[in-house]
Amino acid sequence: MTTAVVWFRKCLRIHDNAVLSWACESDEVDSVLPVFIMNEEIGAEGDNKFGFNRTRFLVESLRDLSDSLERELGLKLMILKGAYLETIDTLIDSLEDDAFLAYEYCSEPEILLLSVEINDLGSSGRTAFRSRAFPASHTLLDIEKTVRSPTYSNPKSMKDMERIFRNQFGTNEIGFYDIKDPLPVPEIGKPMAELKSLHNEIEISYLEDYLLSQYPERMGKDQYFHGGEGEALERLARKVTARPAYVNNFRKPKTYSTNLQEDPREPSTTGLSPYLSTGCLSIRKIWKECEKSYLSGEHSQPPESLHGQMMFREMFYLLSRSVINWDKSTGNENCKEINWDDFDRSKMESWESGMTGYPFIDAMMRQLDETGWMHHLGRHAVSCFLTRGQLWQSWTRGRDVFERKLVDSDWAINNGNWLWLAGVAPFSMPYYRVYNPCPDSKSSLNVETELAEFVRHWVPELKDFPSRYIFEPHLAPLPIQISSGCVIGKDYPLPIVDRKDSRKKNLARFKISLQN
Repeated sequence: MTTAVVWFRKCLRIHDNAVLSWACESDEVDSVLPVFIMNEEIGAEGDNKFGFNRTRFLVESLRDLSDSLERELGLKLMILKGAYLETIDTLIDSLEDDAFLAYEYCSEPEILLLSVEINDLGSSGRTAFRSRAFPASHTLLDIEKTVRSPTYSNPKSMKDMERIFRNQFGTNEIGFYDIKDPLPVPEIGKPMAELKSLHNEIEISYLEDYLLSQYPERMGKDQYFHGGEGEALERLARKVTARPAYVNNFRKPKTYSTNLQEDPREPSTTGLSPYLSTGCLSIRKIWKECEKSYLSGEHSQPPESLHGQMMFREMFYLLSRSVINWDKSTGNENCKEINWDDFDRSKMESWESGMTGYPFIDAMMRQLDETGWMHHLGRHAVSCFLTRGQLWQSWTRGRDVFERKLVDSDWAINNGNWLWLAGVAPFSMPYYRVYNPCPDSKSSLNVETELAEFVRHWVPELKDFPSRYIFEPHLAPLPIQISSGCVIGKDYPLPIVDRKDSRKKNLARFKISLQN
């Protein structure tokens, strides 16, 4: 008898899950044990790697996965807490049957090293243990195969990515890249007859209680992005499948950073990134849904199209695998070494808490804290403001805040975006293109300024301010401040820096760093 331990990592779903499908359909496997290992996502006594929204989203996704596995396949999800290798070792030892550990590829350095150590487990006298790593299912490209190709070189543009896609996929009879259809949900589950409990096993209810105990003030609030495959498929159907005209006309730079006017929490984009990052939604499934719309008529093209955005995602995955020290500011060939200021606690706290005195920046940062999400142009603005624009803090400081708070945080993409937006990467915009933190209606940040409902929602101190002054409230005459119920410097902070003066000084400093 052989039990396949299906290790869920970045594919928290039952559709298009190559590992789960193999285990359920293989003649080598008699029973299936789905497992999720909680390594350091949630720590003891609040010392957690994830902030509230990331933790909540993960717990909701696990709850949904557990329910789906039991409902559709009769399988019980086992959640274990502890270091990966030790936990796997203990789990395999607890099984009476022969064991087959099956898991999907992950390109993060720590996990790549772990894969080698798992292989060593299998070669240390355990004749009843085997392991199998499946190619990347979190990306369209087979990352290892692509970076090992003799024609591969680090991509810097969409033109480079189109070349890579042609080489790896070719094209089908209708001219699209020949990307395979997503796998269906398996038809049978092969549940274990008996499941032995382990000392480090935890119930999902424990995780839900953890959230309630650590964040009691937040659990009662209406949360916006809810985790889980069910939520992902519903959003995909509503935002993509049911709107072919939207998909065909989609141009990322034209979407509003200030979300839908009628709902300051609903993105003007698809809002699917949290579900892709956790693997609640298959990248192949959304690719194919977009392709269906493209078949209906003319459509936008990469890099602006939805397909183009997914190709940029693939680009950062490739670079994160092929560039040494991808997440470092030194020893990273994709990062110009800039002489940033030392860590400034006051500046960082003002930026992170949305108290810089610049309402657009503060609204974005408060939205991030409340919902765990931010439009890509908002990310452009706040990252530029923190680094080369105004505050001259290292991009790694902001990266760490995003890593903790974003529900769509992803190691490869988060680092890639910050390298790009700090102006330090080969694929960055010119460093001297600095976003104005006080945008007007003509800004490339695509801000709704006439009613300014987004700022009013997230910075309620300014809800009664005239739109004319709401992006630079410190310039409003004192009588207007008083009549609006918000005196700047008392009820809302004065600007943390002079935006024009700091921009001028920082551009000079950046130029000097490039010359050294």
